[in-house]
Parts: sequence; structure tokens; C-alpha cells
Amino acid sequence: MALSKKPTTGMKDILPEEMQIRDYVMGVIKETYGKFGFTSIETPCVENIANLSSKQGGDNEKLIFKILKRGEKLNVEAATTEDEVVDSGLRYDLTVPLVRFYSNNAAQLPSPFKSLQMGNVWRADRPQRGRYRQFMQCDIDILGEPSNLAEIELILATTTTLGKLGFKGFQIRINERRILKAMAAYSGFPEESYDSVFITLDKMDKIGLEGVEEELLSNGFAKESVDKYLELFKGLEEAEDGVAYLANVLEGFLKPDVEQSLQEIIASVKATKSSDFEIVFDATLVRGMSYYTGTIFEIAMPEFGGSCGGGGRYDKMVGKFTGKDVPACGFSIGFERIILLLMESGFKVPSQPEKVAYLIEKGVNGEALCQVIAEAQDARKDGTQVLVARMNKNKKFQKEQLEKEGYTQFKEFYKDPLKQ
Repeated sequence: MALSKKPTTGMKDILPEEMQIRDYVMGVIKETYGKFGFTSIETPCVENIANLSSKQGGDNEKLIFKILKRGEKLNVEAATTEDEVVDSGLRYDLTVPLVRFYSNNAAQLPSPFKSLQMGNVWRADRPQRGRYRQFMQCDIDILGEPSNLAEIELILATTTTLGKLGFKGFQIRINERRILKAMAAYSGFPEESYDSVFITLDKMDKIGLEGVEEELLSNGFAKESVDKYLELFKGLEEAEDGVAYLANVLEGFLKPDVEQSLQEIIASVKATKSSDFEIVFDATLVRGMSYYTGTIFEIAMPEFGGSCGGGGRYDKMVGKFTGKDVPACGFSIGFERIILLLMESGFKVPSQPEKVAYLIEKGVNGEALCQVIAEAQDARKDGTQVLVARMNKNKKFQKEQLEKEGYTQFKEFYKDPLKQ
């Protein structure tokens, strides 16, 4: 039986040129986030299926790669439901594993705890540009900080990192789940239907105001409620300060501290940012995860045409594990999409060590080979990156391939010293 040359459907191999960029970006991320006080942790790629299916992950819970029970625990013949044969799955994001990690280790961690997590996640989704079924996520989270200092720090750390990677002119779109709920309540939608309303609202940038109206009406919502809801968005188009406008209109439905907190986040980020970006209030921003309880935000990059990361506050999630709520807020960079944009722009990794290839003719052995390797070792001590390899018959093609990997100098060693 011949082995398949193709990777698992929807996943990909990573070639050296891309891996060099990925390593560089990961280095910038760790260094920059480290300066903001975030510390690295690691969690397993496999989680208990009950944790992954806790109704906290929204539509992602439909995309879990599930793992069968092992050994005597697996009895397919006697099983009548999937639960009887499945006990774990591959993580679909890093937030659920983080919360489980924190619940187990909180006594050994500082408070507030500022976490940095980078790792692969898996979703049985339809592959698309910049997204595969296996992809890297990069999350920073602050647990134990109830004030909006958490949001301010997360936004500044993330935007500083993007700035160091050369991104400019992007947007941080920001909203508040409590504003979303207040708008729905003010309009007269039943509370149990809020999620359905938000799913439609989330399509605003694709189907427009008229499309949202048509879909809400087709879903059976009262025309009076739909009209009142859409009037809020029409008013926002004319408002100079969208947050203040909604706080005024939604008086009695929205607590005053929501406006104050959101305005403070926006003002603080604008006053202290170190990168070229704009932070804007967007009342149509929803974020799909049901675990968000307060502030939500996304990164919008014009050159990508969509979101390149996002996050928000999820103050109730830890309590699902421990029975005691802990304030929590996180921000995730769309790592794969960032890599895609850098590669498409022709990005070259800066300030790398000089790369030299030592190509050794077949027949150079024994003491002569030791001398070449010793020379390479001395060059490495001085900071040079040295590849030692046998010379191919097609030396020209071999050099061309190495040049693509960043090698700029070549030293050739022959059995006959006169060829040197």
C-alpha cells in the first residue's frame, strides 16, 4: 500500500521560507508581550469533551475534532449515542484550555495573572484564505482584573506588537455586549431571542441595513421592534459621539458605568498608543462567542478585508469550572492571517545572522572533513549561521535553492586542493 503524499485535508506543510517568518513573528510577539508583563504558559492540545462542549464556544463547538475512547472503555457495538464512545477532543481555541488551566492552578499564580499562550488549534471547518483546519493562535489574557485597565493593556500590547511587525493604518473596532443587549431590550425584542438578533446584526457589513431589516422580519420579529432597532443605527450615522448618543437614548436600559468605562478605554488608548491605528466604536460588532460579558473588540485590516484578531471580557467563564466568578479579558491575534499578509507583501526577516553555506565535495573525508567542520564551528561562535552540506552534482541548482532560504555566501571544499 502506497503512502499518501498529501497532508490531512485542510491542513498544510510549512516550508523553510515561511517558517523563518513564523519564527521571527513569534519572537517579536513574545518579546513585546513580555515587556507588558505577560508570561508564557502551555496547555495540552487535547481537552475533555465536556469542557469543549460546554456551550461556551458558540458555533466552534460544531467543529470539534472528537477523539474516541481507548481500550476497554470503547465499546462501539453497545453504544447508542456519541457520548458513549467519545471522551475528548482537539481544542478549537485557547480560551477554554486557559480557563481550565487557571481553575486548576490559580493558587500558584499571581493576581492579576497575565497570560501569553501560543499554540495550534483545530476546527473541522471549510478552509479559506488565511485559515486552515489546523492553525496557530496567539492569545493574551488577564485574569483577576475587574477594571478596564485590562482592556487598555490588552489593546495597547496587541497594537504595539502589530506596529513592530510593520502594520499601519489598521482599526481596533470596539463595542460592549451590554450595549448590544440594551439596544435589543429598548427595541422590544424578547430576551430569549437576543442571540438570534445579534447573529443577523453581525451580517450588517455584508447585507447592509436593508438586508438586516429583511432578515429580522423574515425571522418573525415584530415590525415595530425592527423599525425601532434600525432607527438606533440610523441615528448613529449622524451622531458625533456614538457611545454618548446610545447612552442618552438607552437611558433606563443601560447602566451609566458602561458608557464611562468604554469612553475611558477609547480615550486612554488614543492618548498613549505607540502604533499607527485608529480605535473606533462600532455598535454592529457582535463577536460570536457566547461567553463574552462586556467589552468586545476586533482588529480590522484593509489589506485583508476582514478581521485579523479579536477578543473581549468573559467574567463568567471561570465560574463554570470553579463555582466562583473571576474577572477575565483576552485578545487573540490572527496569527495565520498576519503571516499570510507578511508573505504576500514580500516581507524579509530583518537583522538576521549572516548565512553561509559550506559545500563539501564527495570524497572530502577524514582529517580534511574535520578541518572543514572545525572552521564552521569557529564561524558559528562568531554569530554566523553556517550550513555544512555535501555538494550536489547540480551545484548551481543547489545554490539557487539555498539562496531562497537566505544564504548569501558559499564556501566550496574539494578533494583536490587546487580547486579550492
